[in-house]
Amino acid sequence: MGTNNHLVTTMEQLTALYAEKLPAAVLKEIDHINDCYRKLIEAAPFVTMATCGPEGLDCSPKGDAPGFVRIIDEKTLAIPDRPGNNRIDGLRNIVRDPRVALLFLIPGVGETLRVNGRAAISIDPELMKSFTVNAKLPRCVVVVSIESIYFHCSKAILRSRLWDAATQIDRKRLPSTGTIIAELSEGRLGGATYDREAPERIKTELY
Repeated sequence: MGTNNHLVTTMEQLTALYAEKLPAAVLKEIDHINDCYRKLIEAAPFVTMATCGPEGLDCSPKGDAPGFVRIIDEKTLAIPDRPGNNRIDGLRNIVRDPRVALLFLIPGVGETLRVNGRAAISIDPELMKSFTVNAKLPRCVVVVSIESIYFHCSKAILRSRLWDAATQIDRKRLPSTGTIIAELSEGRLGGATYDREAPERIKTELY
């Protein structure tokens, strides 16, 4: 298709494609949590955390009960790190490059909330203890110092029909986790046994 002949490679080319920012797009970005943004954070049960490091980029999903991302003060958030696959790609990145970006999703709500800032990894005993669930501590707590925060309009959610029940896909229509792992490992791991044991394994390892 000759796409390499039509690449945008300069800022001048890029800005020529788009109109000026709308006034609301500018004023909605602030450097602290106001009352409205506080309500959005407290309602969100899901956030993605993007980081960067020497090996490249990472974007990790984080989820728990609404409000699990705690507002420490108007410039600081705390995110507990629950058990996962132990790749710790994002945490490795934070140790070497503190820049972080968050995207909050709220079920049924079109607007998303974006946060840019710098992160640190804390194992402060009292902070860890405050995030206890089912008598289990998080592995660590990611503390984010906010540099900018702003909401994003609902167009992407509306176009994707993300919260529309009519668009939900039956999980059985897609390859199972066990099938994916079996294919990637050429049959050494995964398979039907992995899928059969997954629900109980996830339940016991959730926290």
